[in-house]
Amino acid sequence: MEIEVGQKLPQDITFYMRVRDENMAAQGDENPYIWQMVNSTDLFADKRVVLFALPGAFTPTCSTYQLPDYDANYELFKSNGIDEVYCISVNDSFVMNKWGDWLDIDNVKLIPDGSAYFTEQMGALVRKDNLGFGPRSWRYSLLANDGVVEVAFVESGCTDDCPTDPYEVSDPLTMMEYVVSESLVGRQHELNLEDGLGTDETFA
Repeated sequence: MEIEVGQKLPQDITFYMRVRDENMAAQGDENPYIWQMVNSTDLFADKRVVLFALPGAFTPTCSTYQLPDYDANYELFKSNGIDEVYCISVNDSFVMNKWGDWLDIDNVKLIPDGSAYFTEQMGALVRKDNLGFGPRSWRYSLLANDGVVEVAFVESGCTDDCPTDPYEVSDPLTMMEYVVSESLVGRQHELNLEDGLGTDETFA
């Protein structure tokens, strides 16, 4: 797959999200969540957003490295001119919310692409029938300004039933190094970042 600089992100995709209703919670409701329909165009409009995609909630690399590391460095991204950090996966909102709770995610916004409409339009939809997963997203990260791609880092080897799960360039270190050293919009800060690749990365 390829994500080109200047490419517009998919517009008018509806994400079905379960969001906490504080009034219901205050009334003691055991399940204080309501459905909220969020439009992809609105998610990225007038914002500078880091978006990263991964194969699935609760899977090893996603849970041990990618999502926790982005969440741990959220404030660093914010201090360098990033408005939001989103994580998208072909999972429903119930699964994404429970995953976020399990990992104590405080900052990264979890985007459930349960029907894979966004992922398919990005050209990132692959089948993982060799693992019994069905259709999932290939792993990538990108930086978008007002819904337009500024830079993208796509893992190599995108194919159906890939026997491996590459995680070399869609990590937060790679994105942060771009933001602070190459992005024309980002603030320039000198950071002490540890070198590392893939799942041996200890950036936090």
